[in-house]
Amino acid sequence: MTNEQSWAVRTVESTIAQYPLLHEHPHLSDCWNYESGVMLKAIKDVYEWTGDERYLSYIKRNIDHYVNEQGEIRTYQLSDYNLDQINQGKILLYLYRKTQEDRYRKAFGRLFTQLQGQPRTDQGGFWHKKIYPYQMWLDGLYMAQPFLAEYAWMNEQPELFDDVAHQLLLAEKRTRNCATGLLHHAWDESREQEWADPEHGRSPHPWGRAVGWYCMAVVDVLDYLPLHHAKRGQIIGIFERLIDALVRVQDAESDVWHQVLDQKGRPGNYLEASCTAMIVYAGLKASRLGYLSGHYLAPMERAFEGMLQQFAEIDEQGHVHVHRINGVAGLGGHPYRDGSYTYYVSEQVVSDDPKGVAPFIMACLEHEKLAGGSHA
Repeated sequence: MTNEQSWAVRTVESTIAQYPLLHEHPHLSDCWNYESGVMLKAIKDVYEWTGDERYLSYIKRNIDHYVNEQGEIRTYQLSDYNLDQINQGKILLYLYRKTQEDRYRKAFGRLFTQLQGQPRTDQGGFWHKKIYPYQMWLDGLYMAQPFLAEYAWMNEQPELFDDVAHQLLLAEKRTRNCATGLLHHAWDESREQEWADPEHGRSPHPWGRAVGWYCMAVVDVLDYLPLHHAKRGQIIGIFERLIDALVRVQDAESDVWHQVLDQKGRPGNYLEASCTAMIVYAGLKASRLGYLSGHYLAPMERAFEGMLQQFAEIDEQGHVHVHRINGVAGLGGHPYRDGSYTYYVSEQVVSDDPKGVAPFIMACLEHEKLAGGSHA
């Protein structure tokens, strides 16, 4: 596949052409945020594949909009202890390796300091945020664990890998529904939240994007977790178990996934782009790298084609659009989000949100790599 035909490249080009700085995007704000981080990670992956220096310049320009010469990050507050704020740190690690600019080392050091003091459940799991006591959300596994694994690898601190593995395994254990094999959005160790089941503390439903975040967290952590690590095989094993559960709820007509994964046919449920793209990215990457048994490749290939057919569009200007993205979903807070089925299907559905576009880029790139496409 040539770059001209590459969905990944075309989507990155669309983003750069329309938004010289990502905060100009209608679904982003001018602050240090995880949404920009996942988009820059997707562009970084395409940069590594193509070698197009414009992409690296774009990444650096966007990061430098927030990180000053002293390594201070504008709008970031360590004391919030918010795992979402860690996600963009993956780009700081990468830029430091590429440029050796000390500002990036100081900046990612601030984020690591946050994780050192991050509040934890009694079982050692990171709270998602300071304002959500004793709660682990699947979203947070993607935000923090690949960063911590890459930090451990870069700084030769292998003891940190144990913490990374523990977070992944604990979240899976506490959010997994044994009847379906699917992971529910979050777990409240304290059982204080209205959304938490009084027996096991899980939230009520397997929200698609939350499971997608977890899938991406696993395959990205495995890039850095040593082959000899005592928990590596276990992590790969539970990942295959989760993929098996996801394939069982894959929509037979469209080959993609629903907003609430196990509620096909229920009024209000819909085929959702971001969770589909995340699952496809993780499934194709895991297939390419040999983490999954071979028979999972076919459903992931079908899901990739379904993703293009259901959600992707190229307009008259040649810009790529990704449609039917759940705008946002969370738990608790004010007004209170109860994690009910009605809640998940009532949040707005949008187009071109980076939470859907970035995994779409990464899924397309993985498909290209798997197909043996050549890079520049």
